[in-house]
Amino acid sequence: MTPAIPGFDLRRVPVADGVELTTAVGGSGSPVVLLHGFPQTHLMWRHVAADLAADHTVICPDLRGYGASGKPADTDGTAYAKRTMAADVVALTEALGHERFALAGHDRGALVAFRAGLDHPERVTHLALLDVLPTLDMWDVLHGTSAAVAFHLYLMAQPPGLPERMIAAAADDFFGFFLDAWTRAPEALPADVRAAYLAACRAAVPSIVADYRASAGIDTAHDRADRDAGKRLAMPVTVLQQDWGAALGYDAAALWRAWAPDLCHTTVTCGHFMAEEAPQEVAKALRELLTRAG
Repeated sequence: MTPAIPGFDLRRVPVADGVELTTAVGGSGSPVVLLHGFPQTHLMWRHVAADLAADHTVICPDLRGYGASGKPADTDGTAYAKRTMAADVVALTEALGHERFALAGHDRGALVAFRAGLDHPERVTHLALLDVLPTLDMWDVLHGTSAAVAFHLYLMAQPPGLPERMIAAAADDFFGFFLDAWTRAPEALPADVRAAYLAACRAAVPSIVADYRASAGIDTAHDRADRDAGKRLAMPVTVLQQDWGAALGYDAAALWRAWAPDLCHTTVTCGHFMAEEAPQEVAKALRELLTRAG
């Protein structure tokens, strides 16, 4: 059986022409939207979502291109722009009856959440971002041999064709590599969950590559335009990160503070998959964020 978040209903919600997001919804109260990262699905939030559902309506979609959600072809380079994916989130919450919502994202989901916060500040009340930098800053800090840690970013930035064929030829090895390399607590990814992630990614190679390709093109253009215009996140922001700055030579808190004046930045000791490795710590941080005045 495919793992699920206990007590949550699974729904298919239309968000754009020909695109539906498969979404787990549970709890009641003020809405909190949780966006998953790579190479995962909404299931990564299972522990945190169950905690928050005690007093919030918790909404956990598979992003477009991932999991059981729609996977439109990327014909013009915009289908997987974070601006497009952020618009999906707004449409999803509207369809579920919520005009305003708190938003948390991990990894790729954090990039979508970041863009939603910039593009839709009237909708996002609070914003949590787990283990990423904004796309533009991410590319800026990668240099020299230390950039080898992000080899997948460069691979999937290549024009359509070769990356998709290479990854599809050894999909479980490719996606499984990150599930192994990025965790400090392998037991946090039990066999059934790991199998579900691999199956979902195996079926979504073209759209996952398109998501990453957008981050080497249109997403950087959007970030650069906002940075040049002095645009910032208007809501309270919490960032949880591993200490990548020490490894790659940058000040993560300072980079985030340039985008988020009302910032709480915390360095964690767990691995990348923190919502599964340290769910109580993540849930506590989200609850603390929700108490901050906007």
